[in-house]
Amino acid sequence: MAKRDYYEVLGVGKTASDDEIKKAFRRKAVEHHPDKTGGNDTAFKEINEAYEVLKDQQKRQRYDQFGHAGVGSSAASDGGNPFAGFSGFEGFGGQDMHFDFGDILGSFFGGGAGGGRKDARGNDVETAIELSFEEAIFGIERDLKITLEDTCSHCKGTTAEPGHELKTCSTCGGSGQVVQQMQTIFGNIQQAAVCKDCKGSGKVPEMICSVCHGKGTQRRAQEIKLKVPAGIDDGTTVRLSGRGEAIANGPKGDLYVHIRVKAHKKFTREGQLILSAEHIDMVDAALGTEIKVETVDGPVVMKIPSGTQSGTDFKLSGHGVPHIKTGQRGAHIVTVVVDTPTKLSKDQKELLEKFKNSGGKKGFFGL
Repeated sequence: MAKRDYYEVLGVGKTASDDEIKKAFRRKAVEHHPDKTGGNDTAFKEINEAYEVLKDQQKRQRYDQFGHAGVGSSAASDGGNPFAGFSGFEGFGGQDMHFDFGDILGSFFGGGAGGGRKDARGNDVETAIELSFEEAIFGIERDLKITLEDTCSHCKGTTAEPGHELKTCSTCGGSGQVVQQMQTIFGNIQQAAVCKDCKGSGKVPEMICSVCHGKGTQRRAQEIKLKVPAGIDDGTTVRLSGRGEAIANGPKGDLYVHIRVKAHKKFTREGQLILSAEHIDMVDAALGTEIKVETVDGPVVMKIPSGTQSGTDFKLSGHGVPHIKTGQRGAHIVTVVVDTPTKLSKDQKELLEKFKNSGGKKGFFGL
């Protein structure tokens, strides 16, 4: 089933301002929230998906230019990775993804970029974790279990058997490069390529490591502790420097952890704000009341003044999302929805008619 236009989903035009998009999202979210009688979970998810794209200027620009293809599942998950969709770059799916841009350039130009050492550093690695709404609000520490190329424990990444030295590579004379001649339609072309024997380092072991056989690395499972800060948002990527894959005689790559936050059945998030809706009957709206409101900190009693109109927002300060740097928390915005009864007894109708008539030309609440 084809996706609907995001602007159509929110009921706004393509020239709508950020404020208009925000207001449309709140109105639609309250209207279709699954906890509301007659709410629609599918429509609610569609509204959230549309808002996540249109509230972000970069995503909105890509959507305006390319439509859903510009912000599809691969584009959303990889932050606009230009290699998304190609073999080996399909996304995460709970699996670790390894990539080496030197390999990509080499496939086009027949060698390492610029003829220098291809493996200047280890491969970067990507993985993804899923958090609950509350875990994202308050932060959590997670153990990541990842299998990757790590430094050989026997030779410590030197590729040489312990007790033996590294010597100058006889193939490239220690330069790390070899010159190749290629015959093309433009004539003979000389190209500097990475030396295959020393992998560009200019050194080879006197005796190859008996454990890694000169590779300098071993594939092993690792457990890495990740401290997720309070207030992290869906789609955020955390970079762990030097926790990616290892190479011989070089630094490790980085580990990129992509954060996915599950939707909450009652709350939605807008920056540091948490949004929810509470339903009251029209008598309580007219006379005023106190209601118990669910927040991420537990239930809070909120006072509803007399004469409250449907759609009125109430602010619960300090119950929202912490700022990821300062820790200062935003607010929880509660939208009050006044429910109008659809079935009335004869006596109830007579009482309402009598109350209505007693107000003269004024409205039902005397306004």
